[in-house]
Amino acid sequence: MTPKNKRPWLPIFFRGESLWSAWSVFLALIVIMPLLAVVWIALTPSENIWPHLVATTLPRYLANTLIMMLSVGLLSAVIGTVAAWLVTMYEFPLRRVLQWALFLPLAVPAYVGAFALVDFLEYAGPVQQGLRAVFGWSSAQDYWFPEIRSRGAAIIVLTASLFPYVYLLARAAFREVSGASFEVARTLGASPLQRFVKVGLPLARPAIAAGAAICMMETVNDFGTVDFYAVQTLTTGIFTVWLEQNNAGGAAQIAIVVLTLILVLVGLERSGRSKARTFRQSRMDRPVERTLMLGRRRWMATLFCLVPFLVGFVLPIAVLVSISSASPEAWSDPRLLKATWNTVRIGAIASLVTVGGAVMLVYGVRLGRGRLGRRLLPVTSIGYAAPGAVLGIGVLIPLGVLDHQLADGILAVTGSDPGLLLTGTGFALVYAYMVRFFTIGQGAADAAMARVAPSLPMAARSLGRSARGTLSAVYLPMIKGSIGTALLLVFVDCVKELPATLLLRPFNFDTLATRVYEKASLENLTDATPPALLISLVGLAAVALLAKSNR
Repeated sequence: MTPKNKRPWLPIFFRGESLWSAWSVFLALIVIMPLLAVVWIALTPSENIWPHLVATTLPRYLANTLIMMLSVGLLSAVIGTVAAWLVTMYEFPLRRVLQWALFLPLAVPAYVGAFALVDFLEYAGPVQQGLRAVFGWSSAQDYWFPEIRSRGAAIIVLTASLFPYVYLLARAAFREVSGASFEVARTLGASPLQRFVKVGLPLARPAIAAGAAICMMETVNDFGTVDFYAVQTLTTGIFTVWLEQNNAGGAAQIAIVVLTLILVLVGLERSGRSKARTFRQSRMDRPVERTLMLGRRRWMATLFCLVPFLVGFVLPIAVLVSISSASPEAWSDPRLLKATWNTVRIGAIASLVTVGGAVMLVYGVRLGRGRLGRRLLPVTSIGYAAPGAVLGIGVLIPLGVLDHQLADGILAVTGSDPGLLLTGTGFALVYAYMVRFFTIGQGAADAAMARVAPSLPMAARSLGRSARGTLSAVYLPMIKGSIGTALLLVFVDCVKELPATLLLRPFNFDTLATRVYEKASLENLTDATPPALLISLVGLAAVALLAKSNR
């Protein structure tokens, strides 16, 4: 017997599944809106400086960005893939420790590693002081030392911070390959190098390409490292044109170039992955049996895996701890405590809004029969690929217009000026974080709901449960683990996000990320160290979660 509708006065569109479908479409449009706003602002600038940009600075911005993208992507692919192959296929000294240690550089944001490397290698740093003490040099004219604040150093820092993305995916791919494939190659006389090139690489190519694409997208998104090292990229160009030249249209036009690069990169990665096909030969695949390395090769393998870990994690953390221990009073700075509270508060709100919205969107799409929601669902993930500076334009300018209209309306009705209600608070920041990291919550919710047997929600609905009751009684208890993981990952990314935070934060509002950037830019490493360490500690929580899920 069909349950009686308790609200017959509602139009049919606003009942049950139709309401959820409409809500899911609305959420998807909210997530996509900032990117559409960037396109609109770029196409309708109040002052078109595009010809001037093309003739002057844009070629330099684009060249530096492309060089850094390709360099970081290639180096990360080589280091991550070879390290994953070694720890998966061979036994060598420290392998059991290094297979987990290679995750740890993800906990250290690139901009933190950037100022740590400068402190370590600059003229007054321990390396050059040691050289002068050993060889008796008295000034910089007595010896040559490479320039630290350069494009090459920025590439090294970004590679050391980002290569774990490739390592994580390549290691998982190598572990899923049947050991029989390598045994057959060995019996046919293939050398270790041939087994890697002809068997391992083709099978893991989609994973390696996906990891390298993530590294390149994060390189485009980076602002703190390239700004600290005085490398002019498209992202720094957005800040320069918008904040220094006060031209939002020109900044949006540069943002369109960034988005085009990202879309081309994502398209190439997906195209290559769609053409690759690998299949399991049987249900009883044998795991890979690691080969014991002998002689010098085992120590070379240890060194190859150890160096990225030392550069990407040990060196930055050691520098931070050294500076912090020399000035413990920096930890009691009230502004640090306020920045920590702001970071935790905004990050927690953004995590709840992002993951909660993602759950509602995915559930609404699953309930609905329309095609619009299903087509919009994958489009909402593009925000993760969009750099924070691009989202800053797409969020701040439309919200600013809406904010002024809202304030004018309240002033006309009440006679009192409420000020900026959206851009003058943390609302814009939460909104940007939601758009930027929505794909994390969406991916977790979609994968978790897909694992719930369809018979369970069907049984709940047949017993009279509404759509909302089915979500709370069936889905949420079964997917709470995945939702908790998504909340943590979104929170960590919010803590580390710098470009969007710099553009969208309210006046006199600091987070840990902005405090690190501002103090490091002023060469005040003493005050920059405590927030940098706090960010790294938060990042370690996410890394521990990733390591646990990849055991």
